[in-house]
Amino acid sequence: MILNMKTFLDKDFLLSNETSKRLFHEYVNDLPIIDYHCHLPVKQIAQDTRFENLTRVWLNGDHYKWRAMRTNGVDESYITGNKSDWEKFHKWAETVPYTLRNPLYHWTHLELQRYFNINDLLGPRNSKEIYEHCSSLLQTDGFSARGLLQRMNVELICTTDDPVDSLEFHQQLKREDFAVAVFPAFRADKAMDIDDPVLFNAYVKRLEEVSATDISSLEDFLSALNSRHDYFGANGCCISDHGLEQMVSDPFIESEIKLIFENLRMGKKQGTAEKRKFKSAMLLWLAEWDHDKGWVQQFHLGAMRNINSRMMKQMGPDTGWDSIGDFAQASALARFLNKLDSENKLAKTIIYNLNPADNEVMATMTGNFNDGSVAGKIQFGSAWWFLDQKDGMVKQLNALSNMGLLSKFVGMLTDSRSFLSFPRHEYFHRILCQIFGEEIEKGELPSDIPWVGKILQDICYYNARNYFNWPQGSVQSKITGGSSLNRVS
Repeated sequence: MILNMKTFLDKDFLLSNETSKRLFHEYVNDLPIIDYHCHLPVKQIAQDTRFENLTRVWLNGDHYKWRAMRTNGVDESYITGNKSDWEKFHKWAETVPYTLRNPLYHWTHLELQRYFNINDLLGPRNSKEIYEHCSSLLQTDGFSARGLLQRMNVELICTTDDPVDSLEFHQQLKREDFAVAVFPAFRADKAMDIDDPVLFNAYVKRLEEVSATDISSLEDFLSALNSRHDYFGANGCCISDHGLEQMVSDPFIESEIKLIFENLRMGKKQGTAEKRKFKSAMLLWLAEWDHDKGWVQQFHLGAMRNINSRMMKQMGPDTGWDSIGDFAQASALARFLNKLDSENKLAKTIIYNLNPADNEVMATMTGNFNDGSVAGKIQFGSAWWFLDQKDGMVKQLNALSNMGLLSKFVGMLTDSRSFLSFPRHEYFHRILCQIFGEEIEKGELPSDIPWVGKILQDICYYNARNYFNWPQGSVQSKITGGSSLNRVS
């Protein structure tokens, strides 16, 4: 049974007036996707994985859905436990009708529509039919990992990779000249996490192996890490990323960091002050390397992770036990950016904020270091994680509009581990067009549709295409030649 979706999730979903509809359909809807930050497993892209069923591609690893199912009273055996894939999907289908006004309700039905052409509302009555239909499609050409990317007109993605990663699958994709450009991003969080000396030393050992370096001193450690930074650059990387509760920028002298490193190598636990100094030093040195290579550095700030200690011990990280934190951010962030700027070593920077109370703080902080050398050099990044929903996006867009130039914004990303998450770009595009269309019809913006259309195209595509220093040659030809767009000018 197909329900009448005319007033829900039709072609004008989230677009409430004629101007918004025109802006979306005429200027934005056909733009390719540049997803410059995600967590897709590059191995699955390289191997062009065919997912066994809908649960494997849609529910596995998706802690957004897991949290909703737990809140709905679903036993963990149906979420991450030993129940069959079908049983897990059915429990998700039972949960979906109760997610009204949660962004999961919109995302779920957008994804069913865009990938599988399903216009029905998912629930227990039709769960079997939808599960079997989608699982069957997933076995056909065009629904493999690569096919799913191309189905959504994805032009480029950046994965998230540890310095010790081999990048062998990125290399394979480059050799095969896959139609979607896939680049790594350098995320060195483990190289500065010294909470547990045992885990840190295990990481150092792995770094020794991949860099062919004996690490007995801080100089050795930095040399080995820098060699991996070079290796990533040689493999197309032009972006770094850090996931931090809060920015740290404590004063330090190098001799202190050397002593901390020596003590760590001897297995000695460090105090809070030492941990902060070590991380402060590492963030600064990594930022200088990024500047030297012309990379863009990203900082994801504000997540309080692994709060439920019982479940963390049982299930590990990234399983749905995190929340927004209320960390102080402004002072340390100001010191960090100012230190780099004062030495002319501040790379292009994107700062993502997880606490909406800090939106204006972040929007004004970025303006302090936009020096005119590059348009939008320091970016207030898109709403992420708990905020990548309608209300969170609108608040981020309004803060950026009020405090900076929304017209220079590099736009949306998925930050996702799911191959079915790319309609989030469309979701953002519709919300953006609705904001502009509504204000045009209220007389708050001029009714210069071609100019507004150009600004929206820039935000949704061209700004990101031009902001990052993508590798030249065949990849660049994918970016510039892979689209038949007629850009408004």
